[in-house]
Amino acid sequence: MIYKKDITGIILAGGKSSRMGSDKGFIKLNDKSFVEYSIKAMKPLVNDILIVSDNPDYDVFGYKRVEDDIKDAGPVAGICSGLNASGTENNLILSCDIPLIKTNILEKLINNIDEDSEIIQIESNRKTMPLIALYKKQCAPAFFKALQNDERRLRRVINTMKIKNVALEVEEHDTTMNINTREELKTIEDAYKG
Repeated sequence: MIYKKDITGIILAGGKSSRMGSDKGFIKLNDKSFVEYSIKAMKPLVNDILIVSDNPDYDVFGYKRVEDDIKDAGPVAGICSGLNASGTENNLILSCDIPLIKTNILEKLINNIDEDSEIIQIESNRKTMPLIALYKKQCAPAFFKALQNDERRLRRVINTMKIKNVALEVEEHDTTMNINTREELKTIEDAYKG
């Protein structure tokens, strides 16, 4: 049994959001910012939430903000910084551009924690989701080493570790949709009123 006090939530909000044109964590869906959806989904499951971002505007949410140790190195650096700042072995990691995510989806990751797996990630629509995943703190040195070797490709880094995939049901696939463009945002605004 894994207890809430043994899990840290880490929200990655450091992306450049070049396709969206502004910081994605602050994009609104139904009057709520994307990062608030991430917080809401995580909060019942974790003891503490860290927001990985160099943007001080995130301080408004009242959680500890962690800056990237290595700048402009994408999610590999974000995960590394988050894991280094975490005080727990188990860490739920979520990027801030998945506003339809639900607590019960993240709970599936926790329910699949075992002795062997270093990373437990969601599989949705036959695609693995390394940014909706649970990472053990012991992964941090591998991420640091990858950054030292100038490796920025997340899948390349995690493929060196022991991974378990948790497949979602078809009706749950929408919850993992990440929003990268204004067009994608419009699509979900129209589909998910309220």
